[in-house]
Parts: sequence; C-alpha cells; structure tokens
Amino acid sequence: MAEESSFDGSEKEEIGSSGGGFGDLGSMDSVESRWVLQDEDDSEIGFDDDDDEFDGTGLESDDEEIPEHRLIRTGPRVDSFDVEALEVPGAPRNDYEDLTIGRRVLLAFQTLGVVFGDVGTSPLYTFSVMFSKSPVQEKEDVIGALSLVLYTLLLIPLIKYVLIVLWANDDGEGGTFALYSLISRHAKISLIPNQLRSDARISSFRLKVPCPELERSLKLKEKLENSLILKKLLLVLVLAGTSMVIADGVVTPAMSVMSAVGGLKVGFDAVEQDQVVMISVAFLVILFSLQKYGTSKMGLVVGPALLIWFCCLAGIGIYNLIKYDSSVYRAFNPVHIYYFFKRNSINAWYALGGCILCATGSEALFADLCYFSVRSVQLTFVCLVLPCLMLGYMGQAAYLIENHADASQAFFSSVPGAAFWPVLFIANVAALIASRTMTTATFSCIKQSTALGCFPRLKIIHTSRKFMGQIYIPVLNWFLLAVCLVVVCSISSINEIGNAYGMAELGVMMTTTILVTLIMLLIWQINIVIVIAFLIVFLGVELIFFSSVIASVGDGSWIILVFAVIMFGIMYVWNYGSKLRYETEVEQKLSMDLMRELGCNLGTIRAPGIGLLYNELVKGVPAIFGHFLTTLPAIHSMVIFVCIKYVPVPVVPQNERFLFRRVCTKSYHLFRCIARYGYKDARKENHQAFEQLLIESLEKFIRREAQERSLESDGNGDSDSEEDFAGSRVVIGPNGSMYSMGVPLLSEYRDLNRPIMEMNNSSNHTNHQPFDASSDSSVSEAEQSLERELSFIHKAKESGVVYLLGHGDIRARKDSWFIKKLVINYFYAFLRKNCRRGTANLSVPQSHLMQVGMTYMV
Repeated sequence: MAEESSFDGSEKEEIGSSGGGFGDLGSMDSVESRWVLQDEDDSEIGFDDDDDEFDGTGLESDDEEIPEHRLIRTGPRVDSFDVEALEVPGAPRNDYEDLTIGRRVLLAFQTLGVVFGDVGTSPLYTFSVMFSKSPVQEKEDVIGALSLVLYTLLLIPLIKYVLIVLWANDDGEGGTFALYSLISRHAKISLIPNQLRSDARISSFRLKVPCPELERSLKLKEKLENSLILKKLLLVLVLAGTSMVIADGVVTPAMSVMSAVGGLKVGFDAVEQDQVVMISVAFLVILFSLQKYGTSKMGLVVGPALLIWFCCLAGIGIYNLIKYDSSVYRAFNPVHIYYFFKRNSINAWYALGGCILCATGSEALFADLCYFSVRSVQLTFVCLVLPCLMLGYMGQAAYLIENHADASQAFFSSVPGAAFWPVLFIANVAALIASRTMTTATFSCIKQSTALGCFPRLKIIHTSRKFMGQIYIPVLNWFLLAVCLVVVCSISSINEIGNAYGMAELGVMMTTTILVTLIMLLIWQINIVIVIAFLIVFLGVELIFFSSVIASVGDGSWIILVFAVIMFGIMYVWNYGSKLRYETEVEQKLSMDLMRELGCNLGTIRAPGIGLLYNELVKGVPAIFGHFLTTLPAIHSMVIFVCIKYVPVPVVPQNERFLFRRVCTKSYHLFRCIARYGYKDARKENHQAFEQLLIESLEKFIRREAQERSLESDGNGDSDSEEDFAGSRVVIGPNGSMYSMGVPLLSEYRDLNRPIMEMNNSSNHTNHQPFDASSDSSVSEAEQSLERELSFIHKAKESGVVYLLGHGDIRARKDSWFIKKLVINYFYAFLRKNCRRGTANLSVPQSHLMQVGMTYMV
C-alpha cells in the first residue's frame, strides 16, 4: 500500500497479543509442556525445501504439501521459541503500556473528543425519533421507553463493547478488519494465496499455548481453511461490515449536526427546516476541513468541550429530576419494557429503530481504539460517559411525563430557559465533534482493508509523531463530505436520517458479533457455553432491532443502503481482481528449467549494478522478468526480486522486515526479498535508507547461509546439503501453524542460534570431533567464497541501484462470461487506473526508475 507521512522518525516495534481478559482463560505456561509434530515412527520432523522451485539453494519454500501428522505433548522444556513465540501476556502490549498515571489520565481525557462524541450526542435525538414512531399516550409510555433506552445502553455499549469486544483488539487495533486480520493470523482464510510459513515466525504473531479447548479450535481452523465457501462467506461478511462503517461515517455527521442545529427551531419560532439544512451544510464543510489537523491535536482541543457537554447532560438531568418527576427511577425495573410493548404493540416495535440510536457510537469505541488504550476507553466510559448519559435520559423522561407535547424536540425543550442558549452552543460544538468520531474510525478501517488487499490504494498521511495509528486520508475525507451533503440536502427529516443511522450501526454491530464469536472459538478458546450465550444474546437483540429499521427502509433511508452496496461492490471487485491477477502471475511465472537453460548470464549481457525488480509474487520468478530480459539490451549483474507484502499483524519489527531467498545458484546472483509490513506500519523510509537496510540484510543472509552450510557439513558430513533448517525441530502452535526452531532470518547467528544448537546437540547426543587438515582447507575455501560474494555485492552497490517496476494489468478472455468482462475490463480496470500506484511513496529519482507494462489474460 502506498502511504505518505508528514513526519520522520524510526518505526516503533510493537509486540502484543490479541486478547485480554478473555484471552487468559484456559491458558497454560509454556514451561509445562509443548506440542510437536510426530510422524509414524515417533521421530520429530523438519521441513524440506522444494528443489524444483529454488534449485536446491532456496532457504524456504511453501509449495510442497505438508503431510498430516499427529500432535504429541513433550516433556517440560524451556527454549527461546517458547519464550519468544508462545508467551501469553496478560494484556495487549502497544504504544500505551508503559505510560505514567498522568499520561493515562490525559489519554482518557482525549478519548472524550475522539471516541465518545458520537454516543455522547445521542440524547439530542433518541427520544425524538422514538416518540415520532410511538407517540406518548400516557405517563407509563415514557417510563417504558426510558427503561428500553437504559437497558440498551447497559447491554450493547457497556457489556458487549466495553467489557468484551475491546479485548478482541489486534495489538491495539480495533474495527472490522482488525478482527478479520486476527482471524487470518490463526487460520489461512485469505483468498489471495501469498501466505508463507515464515510469516508466522514474526514476533508479532503471538500465540496462545495449548489448552483443553485446543482440539475444538483446530477443527474450526481446519474447516475454515479447507472450505472455499466459508472463506468467501467470511470475506463477504467483513466487506459488508466495512461498507456499513463507511456509511456510518456519512450518516453520523448528518444526524449529529442537523439534530443540534434543529434546536434553533425551539429558540426561534421563525426558523424553518430549510434554514436548518443550510446552516448544517456550512458546519459540515468546516468540520471536514479541520480533519487534516489530526486526532492528537483535535483531541486536546475538543476534549474540554466534550467534558462540558457531558457535565451539561448530567446537570440538566438532575435539574429535571428534581423539578418534575423523580419517579422515573422505576424504569430500572425491566418489567416496564414488557408493559410498553403490551400497550403499543406494533408502534413499540417501530420505536426500536429510534431506541438503538442511544447506542450509536458503540462501534467507534472499538474502531477508534488504535488511537488510545483499552484501559483509557474503559475508564472514561464507566466513570464519566455512562453516568452522564443515564442522567440525561432520565431528566428528559421526567420532563416529558409532564409535557407530552414536546416529544418532537425532547432534549432542547427540557433545557431550563436560562441555560438554553449556552447549551445550544455547546450542543452544536459537541455535534461537530461527534461527526469526527466515525470519520476517524473510517480512516482506520480503510487503511486496514487496503493493507489486506480489499480496498484500492489511497494516499495516507500520518498526523502524529508518537502514535502510528493516527492517520488522515484526504481523498476519502472529501468523498465522505460530498456524500454527507447529498444526504443532508435530500433527506431533511431527522426521523428518516435516524432510521438510516440505525441501519448502518446495526450492520456493523452484527458483523462484529459474528467475528468476535469466531475469535472466542478459534483464539480465546473459552467455554462453548459462554460462546453460545454471547452469540444468542447479542446477535438476537441486534436482529430484533434490525427488523425494526429495515421495515422503514422505504422512507428515504434507502439512500444509505444503496451507498453501502456501492462501497461493498468496490471492495469486492478490487479483491476479486487482485486475486485473479495474483493467481495469473503465479501460473505464468518462469520455470526453473528455463532459468537453467538461459544460464548465469540469463541469455543477455549482465551490466554492473543492482536491479530491484518490484513484483507481488512471494515465490518463483515473475513473468515480468522475462519481459525485461526480452525488452532491455542488458540486465544488472545482481537482481533482487522485491515483494512488498502486508502480513496480518499490526507491526513488523524492523529487524524482521526482510526475508531473503536465493534464486538459482550463486553464479546467477539472483535473490528474492520479501519486505514485510503490518497494516499499521508506516512506509516512510526514503530510498537511500531502504537500499542501505536491504543490502545490510542481504549480507547478513549470505553470512548466515555460509555458517549454516558449514555447520551442516561438520555435523553430518553432507556438504552438498543446502536445505535450510534441515533436521531442525518443528512445533505446532494452537492455531495449527507449524514453526521451525530455527532463528529469524535476519538475526545474528552466533548470538541467537547457539543455545538452540546446544540443546539440539545435547538431545541428540552428538559429539563433534576436532577439525582435521581437510576440514581447515574446506573452511578456508568457504570463507574465500563468502568474501568474493560480499565483494561482488559491494561493487554492484557502488555501480548504482535501479528500480525496475513491472505493472501487470489483467483483461478478461474473449470467451469469458459477460459479467466477468464487465467486472475486470471496466470496473476493476477503472479502479486500478485511478488508485494510487504502489511506487508513489518511494521518492526515487526518475533517472533510477525503469517501468515495463504487461497484460495478463484471465
């Protein structure tokens, strides 16, 4: 994904787990036991490389089929793999874990302006929309509606999101795609086949150790990985939820601003609805224009305003309780909900579409989590937001018991006369702040979906030097403004916008419920009774609410539904086209037999220098390379196939960024480099720094390769073996993925691998003999070969580095179905043509760039 950053600095290394409170259930200490693969003769096995793919010299290959083996539990043993990859921390570790108490309080203060603006402004319109669908007939109707609102607040925002869903974050990242990424890390559910076993050795892949629920988790993992239908259904679910998040980012500003500006009609009888719309449009333009200043800056500015707003809600509520009717406390008895439905029947059911508005913004608690810590969000909601909201609703109910006729403007009518204008001002400020809430959530969600191949690349600006998650997407910002203005001008009724609002919110909520249920089964591995209870209670309640809003879709709220369908289509077409393009590139990659026939000169002239050929393949030689060989008069003396790959983790540590493989024999001087990024990583390095880091990593790789060959030759006398980690121990994590006991590719061999080799030697009772004269001679030759290759790299680097960019486009074959031609040749081609190129952030001089295009027929 192409990104641009407005700051410079080193990338943070974040290592965390996916869970929190629920993630600790059933966990075990890795010292007690570990799981390994064992074949039929009870010997531990390792992975072999695919000689056809890498000519016997590659360090890894993922093409071979792994035979089925059974899991066994070994005795207690501690080693570096257990410590680094199977540790289960008590809470997610991210940017915020080492903060002081004062800093935590400041973060909790900032969350008011960024996270809670949406749910905080819900008292402006909840009762008004509810009673427009179920008019107040008597005092008990108000008590029943209040009881419905209070228990909705307790059930959805508090219990579901604050106490449960927040712990399903992906190392501090929240939102629909963060959940999908978390599941992808534990099961190969991606439709684009670019997963590697080596990705699982990234330290950010923090896994749970086995527990009694492991067998159920592995069965679910197997079903997800082996069923193409389940993979597609899960992708469709995630894309649908994401489209609802984007729709929510449109309807939230419209609803919040119009409901706040609508208070002018209470203060001035002469104000008409058209004037309210015009003022709302002006406010929205100002709001989206300020979005570029970032979350941290805006959070500090708007935090005090939201604090005053919540204090106003509590103060007005207490005033109305004292002045009018304190008997509304009876609403805490849920029996009044039953009486409300008994008296109003079908109208009460329609009123559910307005009731769910009190929980709007719940998804923002999770989606905006990347900006703050779990504890700060929980602390702020429980100690401030929830009490103030409940007092505000109770105060409105107390007022409406005595003033049934004011139900259409319940909030502003309940404000004391002396405080009306100050409250109207702060309400409009709060509404503007609330409008930003889902916008920031949308930015986070789009960045995640782009990194995982489900949204066209866009320009992304990082707005904070301290926290990488705080971003701004200019194109999306203005697009949301344009759609929002269309909604405000075409749907002028608060009731109709409220129905669309509820529809978007419920779509996201139901998606989150299903994904969290999968996480409970696959990752948290908690008791099945708890999982079923979670699914039945929350999905059942949300379906009841959704049945209410969908019944009123014909009143104008269909516009948001159409918008969500369009966004879903864009994401699905992009993912479908990307999948076809990748599969076609895999099918048409150059064979190793052809590379051998061409020889080490590749059938052309090898000019001094290094060529970095960018492509998307993680295995094999891309077909575009053959196009370069036939198009250019010469090719560089050293060629590195660079693949920028996003893995389903938030952050990849810098020392684990590059994964190298050798393509063909040494004389070819061909390498594959996979540059791995998490979806939270900021690709902000300039090309000189990138080149330097890449060359240094390549040198480490070559040294390590030589060391391992030497050790293999010393250990078993097989000097011809060029297999990586041959005979090394392999373990399987609870996600069913297999991991070698070998060290990370870019780690220093002597520092990290010695303990592992010592343990392997002791367990195998292998005694090494001192070197003889022939051994000294072979070592000397190996060292000379190593020095020659390193010298060759230095000379090539001095001759210059050129970026070879291959653009592969796809076209549908003539005999394809009409729908496929329409999707690929027009829709996907349009998106690919207008999206941001993957090389837009390289900052490479044009003299160092060389581009070749190629079209694949699919």
